[in-house]
Amino acid sequence: MIRLDLAIRLRDAGVTWQPATGDHFAIPDRDLDDETFVLSDMIVGIHELPRGTVIGFNGTTEWALDDIERDEAIWLPREDQLRDMLGDAFQRLEHDGDGYRVVVDGQPDVLAASPPDAYAAAVLYRLVGTSPSAGEPTAGS
Repeated sequence: MIRLDLAIRLRDAGVTWQPATGDHFAIPDRDLDDETFVLSDMIVGIHELPRGTVIGFNGTTEWALDDIERDEAIWLPREDQLRDMLGDAFQRLEHDGDGYRVVVDGQPDVLAASPPDAYAAAVLYRLVGTSPSAGEPTAGS
């Protein structure tokens, strides 16, 4: 995430912000300089109930969906989480004209259009020995 001083420089240089859901922001000079906030349309939390873990949608009176079972949700891991899944075997992410290549010890390199897709393809290859078409092992690796 960008440092606060750089964000201030960008603003001062004329970069304008059109706030949108999911944007991160800080509130400088209010004893909150070290805090990061995220714009959100709703509060979503995890609740442990006798029937199991649910994901609760709080403060959404206009939405009939109060919660869903955890198993009904699909996790979308971030790049860092995918990289962690590769463990110490992860060597590097490379960018070339064809996209992004993930190099992992003991398996073919994988290539994809974006870093998250390349990491995901490498994790899939590590787990099941194959990767999706967006991240097929590259020749000669």
